[in-house]
Amino acid sequence: MSQSLRQKIENKTAIIGIVGLGYVGLPLVERFLSVGLKVIGFDNDKEKINSLCHGESYIEHIKPEPLFQSYQNGFFSPTTDYSLINTVDTIILCLPTPLNKNREPDISFIVGTTQSIIHYLRQGQLISLESTTYPGTTEEVLRPLLEQAGFVVGDDIFLVYSPEREDPGNPIYKTQNIPKVCGGCSQRCLQAGVALYQQIIDEVIPVSSTQSAETTKILENTFRAVNIALVNELKMVSDKMDLDIFEVIRTAATKPFGYMPFFPGPGLGGHCIPIDPFYLTWKAREYGITTKFIELAGEINTSMPDYVISKLMEALNSHSKPLRDSRVLILGVAYKKNVDDKRESPALELIEKMQNLGALVEYSDPHVPQLTKMRRFDLKMSSIEITHSNLSLFDCVLIVTEHEKFDWNTIYDCSRLIVDTRGIFKADKVKVFRA
Repeated sequence: MSQSLRQKIENKTAIIGIVGLGYVGLPLVERFLSVGLKVIGFDNDKEKINSLCHGESYIEHIKPEPLFQSYQNGFFSPTTDYSLINTVDTIILCLPTPLNKNREPDISFIVGTTQSIIHYLRQGQLISLESTTYPGTTEEVLRPLLEQAGFVVGDDIFLVYSPEREDPGNPIYKTQNIPKVCGGCSQRCLQAGVALYQQIIDEVIPVSSTQSAETTKILENTFRAVNIALVNELKMVSDKMDLDIFEVIRTAATKPFGYMPFFPGPGLGGHCIPIDPFYLTWKAREYGITTKFIELAGEINTSMPDYVISKLMEALNSHSKPLRDSRVLILGVAYKKNVDDKRESPALELIEKMQNLGALVEYSDPHVPQLTKMRRFDLKMSSIEITHSNLSLFDCVLIVTEHEKFDWNTIYDCSRLIVDTRGIFKADKVKVFRA
């Protein structure tokens, strides 16, 4: 690492560039500003930039006041002008990495953005990729792009991979106290990455390569996906056996060793867990390996919305109602409780599937007032308030996300029929059905 870059980082005179101001990028902006570093935030979405310039935050758990104060005093500059990449010392890429329609990795955002900024890069800069991706992306995709532009990685420009580990809504673990993994394309690259992240993270974990860091991230989320698939499958078995799977899981969790509780649900949500395992299975095929265990888990998890709809139809049938023309209220469209993040939420797929089957669907979510167009879904809907009169209008209430802001007593008392995917209520097969 060049001495001037290290000095700038340690003296807090370095200018930090963060590309992508979403659920990963904006918390990083917040942390770098909090330690006194100047930040330029880049995003193609003009609405996001305008919101930040007017003192508004579009992410619920990010308070707008500190960002706006930093904007007013010149420490934070949100922009769509990528030519300003030339003025920053470090560039952190926080870009989406979805799956395509064939469930294969789509790294077009990484490639396209790198190609857009490459003409503005200069010697001495550090580039860090934080997007979740398959092992080898940094070395096999980003490094060649930089070298084709005439840079010598590890000499006049530095390249690292440091996976994001954000957990929106977690009251204990924030950006600062979640250990940060970092792998470099060379030892000098690694030193630069560690120096950068040590400014904002309590503990930085250096690893031997970018591939190791990439695989670490994939492993973390594949572990969760596989275990969630296990309990989702057990939920279906328990339903046939007339057992309460949530009671079973909580009882098993009393064992103080050798067990970690995972809970079933209506499907996987968030940007990581529904996507990351497929990145690994795709890469494994390059080496002639079929990851049967991981692919089976993916099949189970992606089938859960259909299972939920089958249980919904069963519940309605018990009340002599078909799904077609029934009014269904979905409770919660965020992918997890107490957040406004709806990326890959199973609620969106449930809404679309039920509408296609003729149901009249509305939703209530205190964290998501409106549904707007997303990559996979175009559901123009607004949240309705939970009231006695509103609940009485629906043939069935489907619990998808267990937000703490929901008044569960009112929901139980005023609903005609409840299908519960989260174990909020005890099933009685009359008013409450588990799904």
